[in-house]
Amino acid sequence: MHIGPGVQLPTRLRQRSLRYAIYSQGRRSIRPLGYYSPRHASSSTYPKQIVFSGIQPTGIPHLGNYFGALQQWVKIQNGATSTTDVIFSIVDLHAMTLPYDSAQLRLWKQQTLAALLAVGLNPQRSTIFFQSSQVPAHSELMWVLSCTAPVGYLSRMTQWKSKLAMPDNVALSDADTKMKLKLGLFSYPVLQAADILLYRATHVPVGQDQAQHLEFAREIAKNFNKTHGHFFTEPQTVMSPARRVMSLKDPRVKMSKSHEDPRSRILLDDSPDDIRLKIKAALTDSTNGVSYDPVERPGVSNLLTLVAYLDERQRSVEQIASECQALSLRAFKEQVAETIIKGIAGIKGKYDYFMDTPQRQYLQDVAVLGHGKARLKADETMRQGFVANVYPIDEVKAATAVMPAGCPFLCDFKSSTLLFCPEKTEGQRKDQVHVNLLSPLEP
Repeated sequence: MHIGPGVQLPTRLRQRSLRYAIYSQGRRSIRPLGYYSPRHASSSTYPKQIVFSGIQPTGIPHLGNYFGALQQWVKIQNGATSTTDVIFSIVDLHAMTLPYDSAQLRLWKQQTLAALLAVGLNPQRSTIFFQSSQVPAHSELMWVLSCTAPVGYLSRMTQWKSKLAMPDNVALSDADTKMKLKLGLFSYPVLQAADILLYRATHVPVGQDQAQHLEFAREIAKNFNKTHGHFFTEPQTVMSPARRVMSLKDPRVKMSKSHEDPRSRILLDDSPDDIRLKIKAALTDSTNGVSYDPVERPGVSNLLTLVAYLDERQRSVEQIASECQALSLRAFKEQVAETIIKGIAGIKGKYDYFMDTPQRQYLQDVAVLGHGKARLKADETMRQGFVANVYPIDEVKAATAVMPAGCPFLCDFKSSTLLFCPEKTEGQRKDQVHVNLLSPLEP
């Protein structure tokens, strides 16, 4: 079957979320999806810098997530050079360490992906993918690292204690701990180390609460290299320069979805009316005027921080406080609300667009593209590092196909394109029609 230049795909394959750039590539065979070739596995193909970070799919991100992580991710992506590989994962396996509902988690994964695209991440410039079903090497490497991970080190981690609302000095031998603590939550840092080391990340942007886990990842890499020879890079921590965004109802703790009061946080898809109500109900104090004092006036200081993040004039928190010092708290809150509404309007509009039912297919397209790019990188690490030295399995020449049975698409993940191949008959020579996966039209 010959497909000439400019031929349109069948109507059932034409999707609003894709712009089609179609041209004939001549008659030649197409290698299988995810095909692994040793010539692509040389360590020289790795860029000088590899940036990796992940986010748990816990629903729509709030302002704390945006200012503390996502905004920085976009800056890293946009500032990356040709020698930098930028990888962002939606770490759904981590979301399973506490009780969850399967249907809810599936929705949260879609919402998180839509939010990442809405804030400015571009699947053409970054690898964006779901961790669990799409890249099984995360779990494989976690098991390998678990075999040498010290339990004593894990027991000193603060994250599992925080998740279970336990004091930092609680011991594993404590009866209450034995009853509440599950292995998945306890070994969470090992999976996080596997996430990072799998892509041989050189730099990992994290918040302050994850710095301890990254130190553990470095320890794991060091121990592995000492035992099996140098293979893993010890990743550097990239701390977010952002001030921590605090809860609107309890400004001495950070903004979080785990807070029982939904008014404690502003989500990226909140309506203008919701934002006004939440800011109006934000806990402040009885002191007149506006001033920046995180110790004595944490509530007012938190609102000033939010304004500073979104200020078009890029004023400092102190400058904003000085200019607003004569305002009543009511007038100041109204100003804060309008600043937030204006500041995230573009993000909300894009998020609503991506979550619109006709655009859900585009989210799937992005996930497939990210899957392939991440799978190639992960498989390269596993085969290169473990088949020869550590991991006692036979080398597999081709990765498992990810397209549904009967789907006429193959993927060229290295060039971020889909290959349209109506007759996927083994051994035949076929034309290739490239369908560029470009960003969808703006809403």
